[in-house]
Amino acid sequence: MPLEPHIIRSFVEACGQQDVLVNRSECWAYGYDNSKQHACPDLVVLPHQTGQIQECVQICRRYNIPLTTRGRGTNTTGATVPIHSGVILSTERMDRILEMDASNRNIQVEPGVLNASVQERASKHGLFWPPDPGSSDYCTIGGNLACNAAGPRAIKYGTCRENTLELCAVTGAGEMIRTGNATTKGVVGLDLTRLLVGSEGILAIITEARLKLSPIAERTDTIRATYQDTRSAIEAVVEILSQNSMPCALEFIDEGSLNLIRRQEKMRFDNCAKAMLIIEVDGLEQTVDADVEAILRAASNPGCINLHNASDSKQKTELWLARKVLSQALRSFAPDKINEDVVVPVSQLPTLLTELELLSKKFSIPVFSFGHAGNGNLHVNLLYNESDEREAVSARQCLSEIFDLVLRLNGTLSGEHGVGISKRDWVSKEIDPGALCLMQKIKQQFDPDQILNPGKSLPDIANTD
Repeated sequence: MPLEPHIIRSFVEACGQQDVLVNRSECWAYGYDNSKQHACPDLVVLPHQTGQIQECVQICRRYNIPLTTRGRGTNTTGATVPIHSGVILSTERMDRILEMDASNRNIQVEPGVLNASVQERASKHGLFWPPDPGSSDYCTIGGNLACNAAGPRAIKYGTCRENTLELCAVTGAGEMIRTGNATTKGVVGLDLTRLLVGSEGILAIITEARLKLSPIAERTDTIRATYQDTRSAIEAVVEILSQNSMPCALEFIDEGSLNLIRRQEKMRFDNCAKAMLIIEVDGLEQTVDADVEAILRAASNPGCINLHNASDSKQKTELWLARKVLSQALRSFAPDKINEDVVVPVSQLPTLLTELELLSKKFSIPVFSFGHAGNGNLHVNLLYNESDEREAVSARQCLSEIFDLVLRLNGTLSGEHGVGISKRDWVSKEIDPGALCLMQKIKQQFDPDQILNPGKSLPDIANTD
């Protein structure tokens, strides 16, 4: 049902005529994300400052209107799809870098700033922000924080949670709060910063963030290792992680994905290679050689076919291109895909990959796996045709058994994509009832009227008294 004129006027008074969209044709584009799910909002607001967000939240509370916050919509779980219509609050116009504090290695930004813009600004001071999701050129910091998006460097440098110092946010009650502090150590009060990071907008709307920066390494080497089978590659991963030289990235690509890369980019890999690792090593100029040597020893086992250390920037770029073209290559294989980002203990990776092959055969659904092996975080892709009823049903049954498998292996259903809509129904399988009840009560405290991103992340609140 369209919003009544007096409600629309309230949003216009709060944000300005140019920052409120009401025409369905304008609102339509804000109802999607990279999950391909869609629901058109009744209205879109594009605030420029925290005070405007507070006013918007208060209006939504007054009229009991669902409010969904979004950045650029790059998430894959439906987390920014307004499934109950209502209002979309886009932070795209809050795109200022507020402070670059190179002396204390941090940067303060608004949520609409692109990840790439942070990296560009920080690099001028010899610094970088470790989280580097594959969509870094066009995803926003607000979205990164909402999903705790990380990327390959998390193995050494951590996720958003480990690299965020301070937040400013507006709760579902319309209250502005500041969490954390500008120092890298501090234990005063409860850690609400880490609570908000990864909460997918169900507790509060992040309006500012102070991010912890790290020094850019003097030198970075990139190694390509190919193997005759998956088990040999994963054994190498375990061996690499057991020695003292920690890589800054350790990526795994399975046989099916390798074949797609060969077909897509005509890249030269050993024809007999059925698995590949991309290993990145960084550090001081005088220490990298020793680290590389140690990792090469660890990566070499009877199943290793070839080890190649990229010697120049062009070779490194070509090597990472193999990893980055995979999403596009997968779309060329089948019209539809389910892309999950499960995590298991690294030692359980061989079992996970073996069982995935069996499930692929059981349901006749191609399953391609690649990703951040150093964290046990794999992107598991189920490729199918949604218009084929048999394939659509089989894909969802296969996914359900994959999730059950991950939990049996003491893993988690998401490492960095979040929960959104797509994994919400499985949350109660991973989180025990007592902890889930407590989470629901925390949601109630932050958002007493349940207006923030309803229907996402957590199951509906039952009786928690």
